[in-house]
Amino acid sequence: MSKADPILRVRDLTARIVTRKETFQAVRGISFDIGAGEAVGFVGESGCGKSVTARALMRLAPEGTAIALDGAVDFHGQDLLRLGEVAMRDIRGRRIAMVFQDPMTSLNPVMSIGAQIDDIVCRHMGLSRREARQRTVELLASVGIPDAAHRADDYPHQFSGGMRQRVLIAVAISCDPELLIADEPTTALDVTVQAQILRLLLRLRDERGMSLMLITHDFGVVAGMVERVNVMYGGEIVEAGPVEQVFHAPGHAYTRALLDAVPRLDSAGQKQ
Repeated sequence: MSKADPILRVRDLTARIVTRKETFQAVRGISFDIGAGEAVGFVGESGCGKSVTARALMRLAPEGTAIALDGAVDFHGQDLLRLGEVAMRDIRGRRIAMVFQDPMTSLNPVMSIGAQIDDIVCRHMGLSRREARQRTVELLASVGIPDAAHRADDYPHQFSGGMRQRVLIAVAISCDPELLIADEPTTALDVTVQAQILRLLLRLRDERGMSLMLITHDFGVVAGMVERVNVMYGGEIVEAGPVEQVFHAPGHAYTRALLDAVPRLDSAGQKQ
């Protein structure tokens, strides 16, 4: 399958978030494709609907809410919005996986990181405990955790923020997903560590041939990461296209405002 062949086709996706007090429309009839091995960015300010879009693909509601979905999410010919929950569980985490925003709250604080990954690969891949631990160590090493065999027995609080994010990436790729969704994967990290995590995601995409959906509020992050970008505002995609085209000839006022917010260096190397 070439990059021209979409593995994911989203058509007229609408998502309504239901809380105890209200129901509001977070995503308003958006459509997009993601090709095999392709990296696609979703950019917009907080509350624009980009993270809800990502969760909608996996039929996950934000914590403390319910989600009502309409439209079609075609993944290899299956409409994920019409699948039963048992069939969806086989896709969620195994064929489509997600790296969440906050690495500290996304990991179980009372389980070692090795045990957490062991459980996932045992459940989804049918491995024995010994085989699962071997795979866990290999995964941790692949995301740059030094001395992975020993660190697998450590707990989340024993890792820095950047290392916890690497652990979350190891969790996400543990079952060799075809599509990896990275939801603001560098938000809580300093600039140097951000760059390391972004390079890691690119390397893993290239090595594993998986597709990447990168969600961020920062246009500077997508610049060297994706082939195509979707700009979201108010639950809608207001502009979409090849990243170079959108960068150099933005057609929407909101896109121009986002680009104007990206720090630039002058000829002396100073931020403008």
